[in-house]
Amino acid sequence: MKTPSNSTEVDFILLGLFSHTHAHLLLLSVVLVIFTASLMGNTLMILLICRDPRLHTPMYFLLSQLSLMDMMLVSTIVPKMAANYLTNTRSISPAGCGSQIFLFLTLAGGECFLLAAMSYDRYVAICYPLRYHVLMNPKLCAYLTVGSWLLGAADGLMQAGTILSFPFCHSRTINHFFCEAPSLVRLACADTKVFEFFMYICCILMLLIPLSLVLASYSLILATVLRMRSSAARKKAFTTCSSHLAVVGLFYGAIIFIYMRPKSHQPGKSDKVVSAFYTIFTPVLNPLIYSVRNKEVKGALRKWLQKTV
Repeated sequence: MKTPSNSTEVDFILLGLFSHTHAHLLLLSVVLVIFTASLMGNTLMILLICRDPRLHTPMYFLLSQLSLMDMMLVSTIVPKMAANYLTNTRSISPAGCGSQIFLFLTLAGGECFLLAAMSYDRYVAICYPLRYHVLMNPKLCAYLTVGSWLLGAADGLMQAGTILSFPFCHSRTINHFFCEAPSLVRLACADTKVFEFFMYICCILMLLIPLSLVLASYSLILATVLRMRSSAARKKAFTTCSSHLAVVGLFYGAIIFIYMRPKSHQPGKSDKVVSAFYTIFTPVLNPLIYSVRNKEVKGALRKWLQKTV
């Protein structure tokens, strides 16, 4: 009898998001279209901000960082998922699994803090427009950006290292389309209570605190908007804030749903769909919501197209 290779024994198995049916092949095609649109939209956003001097402001610098995070986030998940489906393989090495956990938590965690920084930027711009360049100066903007990346990376490094140190003496089959921390913790054959408590603390720091700052900022913005005399200005502010809050709510809500539940909860298909929202769909929504509807971005795009043509 042929002995299985060592790599086969230690590799994890990802069950994936889709089965091999015509309907699911169509859904995969839709995901790949969304993936391509996300890469193109976020790349275009970064190029426009870099090339147009009118977009060299704190708000657009933060937007460029959000686009970079979204590009990296969707690239961490979708290519591996699509490759496994198309080649009919499901394995992922422990190193690959650890890399996915680290990158996902770094980018998703960083984006949580960055969204909070962006909401503060909008709060200052709308509530204190005359003091905007003082309160939202380049040094503070740089601190907020670097802090977002470092806090996300610290969380990713600690969780990825700890999870891979657990013994997996039974099943290595992950009922997911990528390596996500809660899914692997359920497979560990060790006492993970301390780590689960640590994960809850991380969730409070990385999710609930930034979300509270976002809600507080937009509440103060709303109070200011309601005092505006111009109905056109109120309508514009309401439209902008509601669309921003919709995307923020989708991103934070989906992650909180997955990460702040006990280990005893058994994941199902609905969990995969929820995870797809913050790994596949929000990266393509962000450039649409934050950028395409913006007159300055549209002007920069027209100017760039005229030069190109």
